[in-house]
Formats: sequence, C-alpha cells, structure tokens
Amino acid sequence: MENFSKYNFSGINFKKEVASRFREFSKQISKSNTEALESMLNFFDWNGISPNDNLDVKIDGTKKRINALIAIVKNIEKHQTKPTNAMLQTLFKEVSTAENNEEEEYDFGTPDLITENEELSHYRNEYFSTRENLNALKYDMEEIINKTTYVHGSFGGGYLKLDMTKEEFENLKQKLQDVYHHNTSEARE
Repeated sequence: MENFSKYNFSGINFKKEVASRFREFSKQISKSNTEALESMLNFFDWNGISPNDNLDVKIDGTKKRINALIAIVKNIEKHQTKPTNAMLQTLFKEVSTAENNEEEEYDFGTPDLITENEELSHYRNEYFSTRENLNALKYDMEEIINKTTYVHGSFGGGYLKLDMTKEEFENLKQKLQDVYHHNTSEARE
C-alpha cells in the first residue's frame, strides 16, 4: 500500500456491470486499473481515433487478412524477387568477366550500296506485288461469299453452307498459305 499512498486518487462512479468488466479487462493488460485506463487513453490519443469509431476489425478476420498478406509477400519473394535478383547477379558476373577480357571485334563485312533508283524500283515492285495479292484475295473472298448460302435449320437456328468441292477448298487454302509465306519471307529480308 505504500506505493499507492504517494499518488492522489479521484473517484469516478460507474455502473456495477461496467466496473466489474473493466476490472477483468485491466487484469489482462496491466497491474492496476489506473495503468489500464491510462494505456487505453494513450492508445486513443496516439492513434487519433475515438472509442465510438467502428473499425470493422474482428480478431479472426484480422488474422486471416494478415495471413493472406504474408502469403502474398512470400509469393512475390519466391516468384519475383529471388529470380530477378538471381538474374541480376548473373548479369553482373558476366559484365565483370567481360570487362576483364579483351573485347572481341566482329567483322560485319561491307554493306552493299544500292542506288536510289534501285531502291525505288524494289519498293515499287513490292507495292505492285502486294496489290496483286490483295486483289487475288478479294476475288477469292467474293467467290466464297457467292458460294455461301443460308440454310434454315430444322432444330434451332440456321447455318451457313459453303457450296464448294473439297479440291476447290484445298486449292484456296494452299493459295492463302503461299501468299502468307511469301509476305513473311519478304518481311524477314
């Protein structure tokens, strides 16, 4: 009792149920009721919240959220940070070893110079070739559309029917593949 005799105490009236509830709570968090009340007041002051604020925080929900965040951080570390770090380390090792070695010189050869007229004729030929391919594709599409008819279905909706033999279809398919391969091979050059 000597420790408490040096403090000045003041009395506050509480309902019996609230006082007993507070006493049980204060036993859990501190040695005395005064320290428990002071800790609670400090908590509200430091965090800038009111006891009437609803923070929608439940203990189980908070644990689940924290566990989910931990799982996300571990996943990021495992799949993004560590592999990226490993790649950077490998890159820096290669850079440091390349700096120690002499630089290798590559001979790309001398480029073939072409005149402006040769360049213009090349692009003109490509333009006309592309236009011919486009016109051929337009013709083929018109042929497909002309050979297509709408058929009312007995059960459910209707469908489109293509009146074309298998050989005609295969020839059209091969023609489209040839045009595609011709254009992609020219694009690579």
